[in-house]
This record gives sequence, structure tokens and C-alpha cells, in this order.
Amino acid sequence: MNVSWKSLSCFAALATFAAGCQSQTSPPPAEASAIVEADGHDHAEHEHGDGGESDVKLAMAELSPEDRKEAETQKFCAVMNTSLLGSMGAPLKLDVQGQPVFVCCAGCKSKALKNPDETLATVAKLKAENSITRE
Repeated sequence: MNVSWKSLSCFAALATFAAGCQSQTSPPPAEASAIVEADGHDHAEHEHGDGGESDVKLAMAELSPEDRKEAETQKFCAVMNTSLLGSMGAPLKLDVQGQPVFVCCAGCKSKALKNPDETLATVAKLKAENSITRE
């Protein structure tokens, strides 16, 4: 049998690749990686309930009646706009250019304040979308 060096090199590379693939761990679940922000903020670190309706109601009840009404109008975090306000404990109220803005946790506070125009645009969008679903 006549085997060339090129064939042996290809075989060795393929064997190395296959061995490397077998030793790799499986990737984290998609939902876990989806909650890590680009700045390293990881919502999986937080203590919170299952985000069920009763957890949200309890967390929202910690706000004043005025703040609760405002947070319910916004409904989602101004930074992690898929995170329901109250699903990670009482939402935090921020003042962004004189306007009330709610975030789901302390980790989102700095990002909201760092990009005030973007934050306010997101809040306006969230409120508009929420008013459509309420009608």
C-alpha cells in the first residue's frame, strides 16, 4: 500500500480534531448564555424566585403606589428589556434626565445611567408596547 505524507498529515489532523472534540464539555444552555450582558453582567447570579406572577406582585408591592403604577406601565427592565420588572425582586427606580426609569436589579443601574438617551428611548418603546397590549 502506497501512503503519501500528505495523506498521513490529513489523517493526523483529523484524528487530533476528533480527539479535541470528544474532550470538550457541552456548551451552557442557551437561556443561561442569553442573560449575560456584553459588559459581563450576569442575571444568573441574582437571588430571585421563579419570576412567577406571585413573585412579581410581591416585589412590585414594595414600591410606593405611584412608583408601582409607573413601573407597571414600563413593565420590563430598561436595560434587559426581556426581564419583567419584579421578577428579580423590587425594581430599582432611577432618575434619568428628570424622568423615572425602572431597572430589574442593581447590575443594570450603571448601564442605564451610562447611556441615558438610549435608556429613555427604550423606556418610551416599552411603555408604548405595553399600552397597546393593555387596550
